Parts: sequence; structure tokens; C-alpha cells
Amino acid sequence: MRFRAKIVDGACLNHFTRISNMIAKLAKTCTLRISPDKLNFILCDKLANGGVSMWCELEQENFFNEFQMEGVSAENNEIYLELTSENLSRALKTAQNARALKIKLTNKHFPCLTVSVELLSMSSSSRIVTHDIPIKVIPRKLWKDLQEPVVPDPDVSIYLPVLKTMKSVVEKMKNISNHLVIEANLDGELNLKIETELVCVTTHFKDLGNPPLASESTHQDRNMEHMAEVHIDIRKLLQFLAGQQVNPTKALCNIVNNKMVHFDLLHEDVSLQYFIPALS
Repeated sequence: MRFRAKIVDGACLNHFTRISNMIAKLAKTCTLRISPDKLNFILCDKLANGGVSMWCELEQENFFNEFQMEGVSAENNEIYLELTSENLSRALKTAQNARALKIKLTNKHFPCLTVSVELLSMSSSSRIVTHDIPIKVIPRKLWKDLQEPVVPDPDVSIYLPVLKTMKSVVEKMKNISNHLVIEANLDGELNLKIETELVCVTTHFKDLGNPPLASESTHQDRNMEHMAEVHIDIRKLLQFLAGQQVNPTKALCNIVNNKMVHFDLLHEDVSLQYFIPALS
């Protein structure tokens, strides 16, 4: 089992650092899946147990100038590693304006992901800063629990408003309630609602638009204004919104009525799926 990769392009390095920062905000520990053409950051808290799930995917060729890996075997040419997200994020923070970044699977009395950052110094020479991130290698028998989540057919799929706006609304609502209802319809309307014994607050977003497939396949037999809704933990939604540093190229919200909400985001060439289950 071997892995080594290198980034020398400054824009790619900054983009990879931003992704790492986002993952650190979304998950305390995560699984890094390495395959010949992709990297995935995975969080699989069982939805049935009330946990969130995350699947972040990036094509390695869009980031790395060099990328070599050998998986556990020829048939299973993949590597699954568990790591503390903050450790990777912290290591990459030193890589701003770096000449190059190398990531390598090593063994230093314990398995590590070694991150080496080549920094420019005042003289023409460069200096190397190295971080050894402790990891756990996940055995083959546990891989089945770390596959891409199956997305059930949503009752409503709708484009999200500007995430910064949504975040400031949810932050204010969190001061009043721990629970929140997201509801949306096929007419481009999305509402965020909280209700307590003393107060009921709703924020309305209109004209957001629905993806064509979603509206075409379901609007034949559905009232366009009928709301699908899901009742969720407000802190889980806020954690997701806080992790979004850059406004995505595409941001979709898929609601499975009273079961879950699935956020599907595209940041240039990185896709992020995030699942929050309904409160029972």
C-alpha cells in the first residue's frame, strides 16, 4: 500500500487548502478514500442514529501534478484512512504561498500522512516544513460502510438562496429554538421556520427556481405550491452552513418529506453532498 502526491500550482494549492478547511468545519474526524483518479472525504454517522453524512469528491488530476498510489490489492486498488480533519487543515495552513506541497503515506512507529511544505525563504534556498498526521488504516471489511450514500427520490428539489444570507438567518433563529423546519415547493419557494410556545418565526425565499428534471417528473400529478418539509436539528444545519467559505457554483436542496434533507453543492470541480436526518 503506497501513496504519494505533489501540488506545485499555487491556485490548486489554495483550493485544496480551502477544501480541507471546509471539511474540518463539517467533521471532527473523517475518512479519506484514495483511489487512482479520485479523493473522497467521507463522514458516515448512521442516518438512522440521527447522525449527518457527508460525501466530498474531487478529481485528483485537477489538483495534483504528481499522483501515485497502490491500494491494498490489484482488485481493490483503494486506500481508506481515518484522520482528524483539523490536523490536515492545520498542516495545510502553513502551505500558503508555498513553492510545493507533498503528501505521502508513511510509517513512523505508527501510520502517518506526512505533509511536506516547501516554503520560499528570503535567500534563494527553500526550507521544508513537515507535519506527520496520525492516521488509522481502515481494513477492507469495513469499506462497505463507507460507500457513497444512496439518495432517495426527493419530494422537492430546489436551488438554495445565497448561503451567507441563509446562515445569518439560521444563526438568529438558533437563539430562539434548537429545531427548525425547512419546507419548499416546486414553485421556487423555500421557507425556514421555527416555533416555540411563545413565538413563531418564518423566513420566506421566493423565485429560487427548481431543477428542470425535478419539476417536470413530478409536477404532472402534484400541486406546484404544495410544501414538502423536514424537521431538523438547527445546529446541524448551522454547522453545514458555517463550513461553506466560498459561494458554490451550484447549490441544491433536496427534501424527502419528514425523512431527511440532502444538500448537493458544486464548488468549481469539487462536489459536496451533505445529509441531515429528520428529528424523530
